[in-house]
Amino acid sequence: MTTSKTLIKFAKEVLGLAHDVEMKLTPLGGRGSDRIFYRLTWDSTESAILIHYNSIRIENTYYGDIATFLRTINVPVPALICQDSNQCIMVMEDLGNTDLWSLRNEPWDIRQEFYKKTLTVIHVLHTFPIENFPVAQVKLMEPFGPELYKWEQDYFRDNFVIEVCKIKLQPAFSQQLDKELQSLADRIHTSSQSLVHRDFQSQNVMIRYGEPYLIDFQGMRIGSPFYDLGSLLCDPYVQFSEEEIDELLMFYFKLSEKDLIWSEFQKAFWEASTQRLIQALGAFGFLGHKKGLAAFLDYIPAGLANLQHAVSHIPSLPHLQKLLKRCQARI
Repeated sequence: MTTSKTLIKFAKEVLGLAHDVEMKLTPLGGRGSDRIFYRLTWDSTESAILIHYNSIRIENTYYGDIATFLRTINVPVPALICQDSNQCIMVMEDLGNTDLWSLRNEPWDIRQEFYKKTLTVIHVLHTFPIENFPVAQVKLMEPFGPELYKWEQDYFRDNFVIEVCKIKLQPAFSQQLDKELQSLADRIHTSSQSLVHRDFQSQNVMIRYGEPYLIDFQGMRIGSPFYDLGSLLCDPYVQFSEEEIDELLMFYFKLSEKDLIWSEFQKAFWEASTQRLIQALGAFGFLGHKKGLAAFLDYIPAGLANLQHAVSHIPSLPHLQKLLKRCQARI
């Protein structure tokens, strides 16, 4: 087991500090990705973030190289100071404590500016030419596709429908639901494809000196950019009105140089948002019940409400609509 003394010793060495410098190691809030975060502080004003990760979860080992890549294409992320793959330790730039989530109660005229800046940042990632990605230097998780979307849908069924809502689906209903969701996955997969963050929500966007920085991008892969948009604008951690979602979605829409049709853009957004929220509810159930992280269960009502709202825009999902009503009655 790695001790605090070992971590501090490692940090001092990579930061070039003398062994007698007084350094404090403060644990930060846990995340659901088998990583432990610490804030290192010294000389009263200096700080950095130390991450001790579990390499069994393979995407954790990709974080450092992805961070370096993102900085080369002008996507703002924390600077990687050092990574020791043998000890599974990273030291990174400290971006402070302010994220989009912490601004959730600010007036809309303040919040919207931060969200528009954030959408501008993710648009840089979404428009990077996939064919130029340095596959020899940077590893990514498997691309989104029908099989991964199916895995997310099964994850939702097992960890939310069955585990949280205690609903057992009848075979005939389950078969019809599967057809609907498979068709949904096929439509998302055949839409535009790009690099995506994969967990692009309010707690993964830090605000420093008024500008957004992305974190928790270890799951980056190729997929639908609408999945990222759904993650941010249908975020269960933050409340938006329909008008606010439309305003931000239109802002992103206007960033594109492609000849797009607004109604088709909206449809693609709500379909990908449905898929993303299916994944999120599955994750809340899994992390809350099987990982013992009960705080995630608190976001289930908002996540379910957002999913119902997204599905209300998609007439081709009647069985999912019925299932969500049953889930609403159970929780």
